[in-house]
Formats: sequence, C-alpha cells, structure tokens
Amino acid sequence: MTHRATLLLIAAAALAGCGGGNNPLDNPPTVQNPAGSSGRKLSFVYFQKCIDTILQTPIVSSSGTNRCASSGCHDNIAGTGGALRIVPGAVAVDLADPAMTPDAVRLTDMYKNYYTSQGVTIVGDPAQSRLVNKPLVQGTLHGGGLIFDNANDPLVQRMRYWIGRPVPQGQDEFSTSAASMFTPADPQTGACNTQ
Repeated sequence: MTHRATLLLIAAAALAGCGGGNNPLDNPPTVQNPAGSSGRKLSFVYFQKCIDTILQTPIVSSSGTNRCASSGCHDNIAGTGGALRIVPGAVAVDLADPAMTPDAVRLTDMYKNYYTSQGVTIVGDPAQSRLVNKPLVQGTLHGGGLIFDNANDPLVQRMRYWIGRPVPQGQDEFSTSAASMFTPADPQTGACNTQ
C-alpha cells in the first residue's frame, strides 16, 4: 500500500469515529439539555407597564442618551445587539378585553418584547441576569456601553424587581397575583413597585 493510501485510510477511520463512538473524547450521539429548574414565569402585566417602557424610552445617563429599541442596538429588524430583540413602538395589550386570550396575547408585538426580555434573565435571580448586568457593564461587555450610571437607578430597580418576583409556581405569565406588584394593587392604576 502506498503512503498516500495509508493516510487516506487513517483519515477515513478518524472521520468514521466522529459523533458518538466509544472514544471518551468524542461527541455524544445525542445532547440532553436539562429542563429549566423552576418552571416559573415572569409577570407579563408588570413587563408591559413597567419594563417595556424602559426599553422603548430614551435613557439619559453620564454616557449620553440611549434607547435600547433603537436601530443598531436591540431593534428587532436592524439591531445588532445580541439575543435581546425589541419591536419598537409595540402597542400595549388590553388584558381586560375578552378577545385577548393568552393565545391571542402571545401573537402580539408586546408579547414578543416580553418573551425576548425574559430570555436574557434568570428568573428569580436579577443579580445574574443580563437584562440588568449588560446596561450596567457589570461582569459582561455591552456594545452599547454604560446605559445606567449605577445599580440604584430607579429603572434598574424596576428591572430587578420584575426578575426577582416571578408569578407563583404553576401559574402562567398572566397570573392575577401580579396585581401585588403595583401600588395600589391594580395594574391599570397602580404605580410600578420596586421594593
């Protein structure tokens, strides 16, 4: 056998072993990702009234004026800002409208903003959530730079409050228990709690 033929046989044998052989350094045949540990959801009504406004409204800080949903940042069409994608100008959903069933709400732009925002959080753990850490440039890079001057900013406190208070286990993101996240306890008239 020629030297070239020997090299081809070795290469073929190596390729045949890719993806799930008995080699301990090889890839497993399938990858099993563990299920989420808490199964809890963050409140949609609090997001809609108290968090989406942060993402849509210009924020003035020592580094200038920024808006998360601007094109070039986290805009869902032209944004370059990673996993967080915001639909600019998403219209608030009237949850009192009987036609706005959970399935109907999940088709709205506001829900898309909720869903993508929840994707950059660790439910129940604001200290580890990128939604909080990136605009503060805490332990992670942020292409948009520093958005909030410090963690005591009332808008940061609002995000921390939302992430830190998921709805009760077994309830969906539309749970009426979220009324307690407002003072008075009414999402329509209440102010966004932060403590």
